[in-house]
Amino acid sequence: MEREIGRRNNPWSLWVWGAAATLLATPLVAMRLTDEVNWTASDFGIFAVMLGAAGGAWELGMRTSSSMAYRLGVTAAVGTAFLLVWATLAVGFIGNEEHPANLMYAGLLIIGLVGGVLARFRPGGLAVTLVIMAVGQAAAGAVAAGLGQYEAIKPTVVFTLMWLGAATLFYKAAQDQAR
Repeated sequence: MEREIGRRNNPWSLWVWGAAATLLATPLVAMRLTDEVNWTASDFGIFAVMLGAAGGAWELGMRTSSSMAYRLGVTAAVGTAFLLVWATLAVGFIGNEEHPANLMYAGLLIIGLVGGVLARFRPGGLAVTLVIMAVGQAAAGAVAAGLGQYEAIKPTVVFTLMWLGAATLFYKAAQDQAR
């Protein structure tokens, strides 16, 4: 029954994709109102790919389980990953967006993807994967501090807590599934 429910149309899909379209249109509107926003075609292309990847991952996650904790975990994990990529590409955590040490954050996403596949996207394995990602986020923040980039500490704490929040939701989904 869970698989059947998970495959039904999700009423939130329209909102998610509408929000993605609004986010993509926002810089275009801002460019018409101010000279401070100056996106190129490649900026829009990259952002469209990011939004499509996040929306697609979210859609797949919603179809995987009907568990509310699982679905909230997917939403939290995908949202955190999206914000991590956006922040890294826009301004960077370490120095500016061009600093090579920012590539550590791409490693977190690779850990998440590989961990999810190895766990077959089961909630217990996803919980463990997200804890590992939180540790990796904290380690990247420690590297940033070691490089004298102390401004990376606050966002590191925020993102670490976001990964742990998603892990907690998947842990709850795993407990619910075990019952």
